[in-house]
Amino acid sequence: MGCGEGALNSSKVHFAGEIVNPTSKHVVLLKGDRVIDSAQLDATNRFAFNFDSLPTGLYHFNHSPELQYIYLEPGDSITIRLNTIDFDESLAFSGKGSEISSFLLEVFLAKEAEAPLINAYYTLEAGAFSLKIDSLKKSKMDMLGDLKSDGEVSGEEEAIALASISYTYNTFMEKYPFKHKQLAHQGVMESLPKGFYSYRKSLDYGDEKLVYLRPYYNFMQHHIQNRAYMDCSEKCAVNEAIVRDQLHFNQHKMRMIDSLVTAKELKDNLYRYVAFDYLLKVHDTEENNRKFIEEFHELSQNNKHLEEIDNLYHGIENIQPNKFIPELYVSSMDGDTISLREISEKGKTVFYFWSGSEKRHFNNIKARITKLSEEHPRLRYVGINMKTNEPTWKAMVERSGLDKSLQFRADDFEELTKSLIIYPPNKCVITEDAKIVDAFANIYSEF
Repeated sequence: MGCGEGALNSSKVHFAGEIVNPTSKHVVLLKGDRVIDSAQLDATNRFAFNFDSLPTGLYHFNHSPELQYIYLEPGDSITIRLNTIDFDESLAFSGKGSEISSFLLEVFLAKEAEAPLINAYYTLEAGAFSLKIDSLKKSKMDMLGDLKSDGEVSGEEEAIALASISYTYNTFMEKYPFKHKQLAHQGVMESLPKGFYSYRKSLDYGDEKLVYLRPYYNFMQHHIQNRAYMDCSEKCAVNEAIVRDQLHFNQHKMRMIDSLVTAKELKDNLYRYVAFDYLLKVHDTEENNRKFIEEFHELSQNNKHLEEIDNLYHGIENIQPNKFIPELYVSSMDGDTISLREISEKGKTVFYFWSGSEKRHFNNIKARITKLSEEHPRLRYVGINMKTNEPTWKAMVERSGLDKSLQFRADDFEELTKSLIIYPPNKCVITEDAKIVDAFANIYSEF
């Protein structure tokens, strides 16, 4: 690709395709997290992008809620076809310049297919595990060799393909000690043989071209986690306690990013990953959250995600125990507007959340609420619907058998998510007399 006369004689780029069973009216082309252009599907579910010129490199195309890679350079004319029912498995590239995109997809699908096999390998001793991963990696390198021998890849394309293979399989090496400890060593970390991480000698912590290559980013997440854990075990004299002291461990991860990573965008994205992982999943004390965010600001002053992370922090700060539930307004089945604070003023209330687009989740929620209502009849179970148009919401509630007086709809999904941090999907918020008891409960936990 990129070596023929057509590529030399034209700088134009054509990218088009057909989407069967579309889930959106548009296809969006992105470079990193920046939108390049969007194209609307026509009456036959086809779309097309045409550019007089476009910088060479890795792009993503997004057909909500899915996305996948495409590599583009001047002279390319690439067509895709896919069925959203099996988005990745059905995706096919064709046309001039499509070879490298097809190869990246093939590596991605191979990794997905090999997942059960690799999970079984984690029980092996380190040397045997390394040999198994090397064998899988070699098979992909051989595929790339065949592609090169056909003269269909440029130097930059080869570098992207090599990175995709190497970082995909080296990620399993980074995960190994923790998975093996969990599956085979009953909580004891095994000593690794010399040279187990030999690939680390050639790691590049600052390759701007790879920042949005998923295998590279995934590798860096696990690598930072691994390095922070091992480094802290050696230097901090807390050993296994670091996995329980989440503030300490996540501070260590941020310092590891600060000391190793040189690419600004990668650094920003990794800091964001650590911040979201800690703030959303740990549910630490208000004091510890404050200490974390102070260090985050100190280490990452110009982070491009700063506003998003600060909003998350302040949202979590506002739903700590004993604080009043935020004054958010929702609509009742009768069309009245009422605040969550007013709904929860008397007694103990459990707010749970559902969307009309997630039918299986809603059916599971209905069964769970019915069971809880029988077991704990003194609690009030209040459903808040999100991202569903009013007629569909009302029809679903009417058919559900749930108490209609306890079903409400949020008009502003973003405000609700920002204020109550709706994550994960099974989250519920427990209040008593309008004050927060637990803003990070799980509807399937014991009450």
